[in-house]
Amino acid sequence: MLGVFPVRWLSGLKDGGVANQFIMATMVTIPALNFGMLMGWQSPMTPLLQSPDGPAPEPITDDTISWMAAITFLPPIFCGFMVGDLADRWGRKFTTLLTALMLVISWSITLISLRPWALIASRAVAGLACAGCYVVIPLYLKEIASDNIRGALGSLFILSQNLGYLVVYVAGDMLSFAAVLWLCAAVPAVFLVAFIAMPETPVFLVKQGKIKEARAALAWLRNTTIDNKDLEESRNIQPSLKPIQDKTTFKAFRISVNVMLSQETCGYLVVLMYAGSIFEKASETISLKLSPNKQTIVVGAIQMLGSVVASCIVEKTGRKWLLAGTSFATGLSMLALGAWFYITSLNVWLPGWLPVMAMCLCIFADAAGYQPVPYVITSELFSFQHRGMVTSFVSSIDALSDFLQTKAYDPLLKLLGIHWVFIMFSMVCFLGTFYTVMWVPETKDKTVEQIYALLQDGRQKEKRKGEKEDLENGKEMSRL
Repeated sequence: MLGVFPVRWLSGLKDGGVANQFIMATMVTIPALNFGMLMGWQSPMTPLLQSPDGPAPEPITDDTISWMAAITFLPPIFCGFMVGDLADRWGRKFTTLLTALMLVISWSITLISLRPWALIASRAVAGLACAGCYVVIPLYLKEIASDNIRGALGSLFILSQNLGYLVVYVAGDMLSFAAVLWLCAAVPAVFLVAFIAMPETPVFLVKQGKIKEARAALAWLRNTTIDNKDLEESRNIQPSLKPIQDKTTFKAFRISVNVMLSQETCGYLVVLMYAGSIFEKASETISLKLSPNKQTIVVGAIQMLGSVVASCIVEKTGRKWLLAGTSFATGLSMLALGAWFYITSLNVWLPGWLPVMAMCLCIFADAAGYQPVPYVITSELFSFQHRGMVTSFVSSIDALSDFLQTKAYDPLLKLLGIHWVFIMFSMVCFLGTFYTVMWVPETKDKTVEQIYALLQDGRQKEKRKGEKEDLENGKEMSRL
């Protein structure tokens, strides 16, 4: 299978192993790119769907639009564990292909019908793809990455998703409704064919006892020779429930859940939802006249820029301080937005560019660290015996948070006012910063054994008794 891979010649480069890993990671994250296109598609297409002269048989109501936005996060709440189990039983590659198939089905439903039931059903199927993206892609990226680039590869997940947002925003402004739909449907369809030539992760192959195949995959990814003995000694390591039984592992589990909850409840979705109103407020005091589509393109470009920065600096800054810095910057921008809306509600004039700058800072900071780093940390906190189960659990919590946040947005807005909503979310960001500084360990360039030694009061001499022998014998695979 590796022999048919079309970019095998890159392994002959001096850093061929790094090149191979980046190519593999880019391929793996294409479903995330398409999921970003799916989530972003609603923004430029909603005015068309609600227009009496639009492509839909009847104008789509606000209630349907609300459910289209929210229902995508409903299936992952219940399916996250199933996706994790599927990835452990049938493989990361099979689950990634299944994720792409769900995206093809989702877009196909929309191509067939634009009635309310079809739009909601399409989004529900996309929710299954959402579960796949947020569970299997971080697993895949971690298990193919060398230690010195695993943060950069892990950041590609969010970078690809944000690229998907930007692509569909630009396409929505330049192409027809039908052309955008066909473009979005073509991406996962082409991926399904191309990804067949990609290898399974060495970790899963070892679990299956396919040592020869694991050796070939790992040798290609690393562009080096791998000793069969290292892989054989890792063969008997099996998944377990030690996150519940082992105190240190449970501490890592708690850290993972908390950093992900902080990220998902920081109010970033609210900023995106209110971006149009912020641009409108700014246009009242400055000569900033942008169409709704141009506004979304600006937002998408800032997201993309932040994601690129994250991929470039995450290996230099480390995970802990990048997460702390970006969560603090996000909190400051949320606080500035809340203060601006509160002061202007008292009929006090403030320049319209202030909320635009605060919004841009929020979007950039979130994409530059607050979004991607928790996924990197979660994948690095656990060995492959636990990683699938933990990622599944965390993704289910994330989906529940997104669903509740999406549906609670309007009630919160009416109950508290937009200024208190932003101030409340700023407090969440500051709490996340405090928690990161106080309790999140630095995971950059560390094995699971070294990270757990840090969690055990920072005493490097302490070892995890239950897994000491496995981690020593596993060598390369313990890092995977």
